[in-house]
Amino acid sequence: MTGDAHHKAATGVDGAGGQLRAAVIYNPTKSGIDLLRAAVKSAEDRQHYAPSLWLETAVDDPGKGMAREAIAAGVDLIIAAGGDGTVRSVAAAVRGTGVPLGLVPLGTGNLFARNLGIPVNDHDDAVVLAFAGVDRAIDVLVADITRADGTNETHASLVMSGIGIDAAMIANTNPDLKKRVGWLAYVDAGLRAIPASKPYRVVYRTDAGRLHRSRVSSILVANLGYLPGNIELIPDAELDDGKLDVVVLQPRNLMGWLLVWRRVTWENRVLRKSALGRQFLDLTGGSRRREVVYSRGRSVDIEIEADAEEFEIDGDEFGTVVSARFRVDPAALLVRVED
Repeated sequence: MTGDAHHKAATGVDGAGGQLRAAVIYNPTKSGIDLLRAAVKSAEDRQHYAPSLWLETAVDDPGKGMAREAIAAGVDLIIAAGGDGTVRSVAAAVRGTGVPLGLVPLGTGNLFARNLGIPVNDHDDAVVLAFAGVDRAIDVLVADITRADGTNETHASLVMSGIGIDAAMIANTNPDLKKRVGWLAYVDAGLRAIPASKPYRVVYRTDAGRLHRSRVSSILVANLGYLPGNIELIPDAELDDGKLDVVVLQPRNLMGWLLVWRRVTWENRVLRKSALGRQFLDLTGGSRRREVVYSRGRSVDIEIEADAEEFEIDGDEFGTVVSARFRVDPAALLVRVED
């Protein structure tokens, strides 16, 4: 954060001598909104902010329109209070504006907040951080997708997007179970999806590299590497490296899925953390197995060769697609984090 930004956060006064003001965009279906209002009021008083602008999300607009309204109102800070879907929708409108985004996680996964070190179990601390933290510039992934009917859409992604079994798993997640046990509901959906899954043929290319034609179960394009339960899907992913990370899952059978699970829970999490572990993987051929293939670049183009496949963004289902182009928008979003 610049010296001017530190001064504003400390005094609650903007460059024109007026009082700073935040907007809180919140999902009204989440519990604890009254406690959230009290925490925001306390932070406003402590940081000398004017009373915040409160905006509810809606079923047909989980945050983008509200964020645009807040920006038009000239607020100095936007706080997204909800799950990853709310945060993504708000961020899609905030990116590129220079207005910082604070996060108060109210969802089940809260993957974006977890990877940034935002408190996910203490809403008071998250509110304090939103008002008094420092600004970190992070990348945003932009997905240009094509539907089976030829229509095109553009969406933003903060966590990761996927085409294939991961999207089918999310589409088949029991909503009631998700409310009761949170992200563990995805495990239930995964156990049901894997036996019924059918690999699909795809052509993909990272940046201007060579074309790859593969039979895959899923292609994931990610901005970060950790999943719930401390599963390290992408060991080297960074939120602010100006690159996107591509993970191709191509197990051939049940044993292949067991090797995928071993890769992300044991090899990535433990063995790759030490020189001795990496040497062991090289000697045993672990680093050369093809069930999980990684690549990195500024863009990736994906063409599905047969029927449309399920598509997901940041843990939310987005129907089916026949092609997609992902590109990185470097340092496009300012997020309030701990100093």
